[in-house]
Amino acid sequence: MNESVSGMPRRYLAVWLPFLTSDRFRRQSNGSHAQADACLCFTEKHNNALRVVRVDPKAMAMGLTPGLTLADARARVPQLAAVEMDHAADAAWLERIADFCDRYTPMTALDAPDGLVLDITGCAHLFGGEKGLLDDLVARLSHGTTQVRTALAGTPQAARALARFGQPHVIVAPGGEAAAVASLPVAALEAGAETMTALLRAGLKTVGDLACRPHKPLVARFGAALAARLVRLQGGENIAIAPRRPVPVCSAERRFAEPLTQTGDVLATLEALAGHAADSLEKRGHGGRRFDAALFRTDGTVSRLTIETARPVRAPEVVTRLFRERIDTLGDPLDPGYGYDLIRLSVPVSAALETAQHTLDGRQVEDEDVTALIDRLSTRFGRHAVTQFVPAETHIPEEAVRAMPAGHAAAQATHWQMAPADARPMRPVHLFAQPQPIEALAEIPDGPPLRFRWRRVLHEIARAEGPERIAPEWWRGDEGSRTRDYYCVEDSHGRRFWIFRHGLYEELPHHPRWFMHGLFA
Repeated sequence: MNESVSGMPRRYLAVWLPFLTSDRFRRQSNGSHAQADACLCFTEKHNNALRVVRVDPKAMAMGLTPGLTLADARARVPQLAAVEMDHAADAAWLERIADFCDRYTPMTALDAPDGLVLDITGCAHLFGGEKGLLDDLVARLSHGTTQVRTALAGTPQAARALARFGQPHVIVAPGGEAAAVASLPVAALEAGAETMTALLRAGLKTVGDLACRPHKPLVARFGAALAARLVRLQGGENIAIAPRRPVPVCSAERRFAEPLTQTGDVLATLEALAGHAADSLEKRGHGGRRFDAALFRTDGTVSRLTIETARPVRAPEVVTRLFRERIDTLGDPLDPGYGYDLIRLSVPVSAALETAQHTLDGRQVEDEDVTALIDRLSTRFGRHAVTQFVPAETHIPEEAVRAMPAGHAAAQATHWQMAPADARPMRPVHLFAQPQPIEALAEIPDGPPLRFRWRRVLHEIARAEGPERIAPEWWRGDEGSRTRDYYCVEDSHGRRFWIFRHGLYEELPHHPRWFMHGLFA
């Protein structure tokens, strides 16, 4: 069971993949591309010239570096193969690696374009300590990666600098960041080319050289930003990472020495984890509105399942039933491969859940049955396939309601304004989605209609009530909208209609038009 950790120093693990682009290209090519085994560089067009922006280990060993023009690079290495840079593919590949790293902590942040930062506070004991976690991560990532560099420190900035500019796989004890980064080059501050040149000309080659200088002259010469970077690098200020996924209210996970390959075993595990999550939610007086299941395969692939409920729930059997529905409706069935060695259930959204007391008329039971039906339909067909109408703040009749996903929090927060039981209905039972044009004869300028023709039938008006004037919503900027005068009319056969005049006589050069908008019972 993983919950928020308090009273414990923060620990951050930085991961750097310097050859992510070439690793991704070779992995996706899978030997089918003619250039997959060649000496590779990746290019982009800058100022009408192709420049090298990434190189693989072979090209780096031959002295090629990013920034060269492609012509210069090929002059040095004639057998060089050039591939167009694909930033979208790299970003997707980094997201996939971040999904894999979720097995270590749910607090994972992207350090684009080729790195990650993990907040592993309170997670290391699950792997036998920080070194065990680090070794496990490096061993798993090394299967498909040319080079992995990591560092573990008390601030994300220190961990990142050590991973990129220090010795690989270093673990800094809490409070030891200042000593650990002292030998790093000033480039670790990443303060820009002009600032780095000025520092080197002043004889300041390492972070330690800069740290021993007085603070005020440093700020006066290079600005407060450089001083702030230095403080964070030394562990003096912790700027927390922004996780790529919201931190859940609570989560539970289970690891397996023998990976699971059967869907039934997966569902049984989810039910057990839902029981652990229910205990945590009960302490808060909450129920889950959304449940996320992450299934981690032994090859690093992560499958994710999400269910949402119309009302807060924490009963494990209800959660399991919805996950079974979700699995049954997958277009691409779950593929366990060699099995799942970790299953995690998270509750990212919760709400207050009060103990329900059934009423004597049984309506509470009916409401629960309807809610369960909504959950099942929404899980099977999608949350946006099951909708309910909620009132909207407008006087325009056809826009007074809008459809929202059934059970949505915003839909539950709004309530219909109920009219008194003995009051006559102000709106017709049947309202047309769009008003239908009619031909009407009425007294000028604002009298009720005397007769009208609708769908080729002439109706003589026997009684009329109105008008109910609805002005246009000028703040919406709809120039075509005009004042409406609504009338409740009854024809000579006792049929009742709801019609309106669109516009006023003094506003229009021609006569205003009339429309039919609804029918009374």
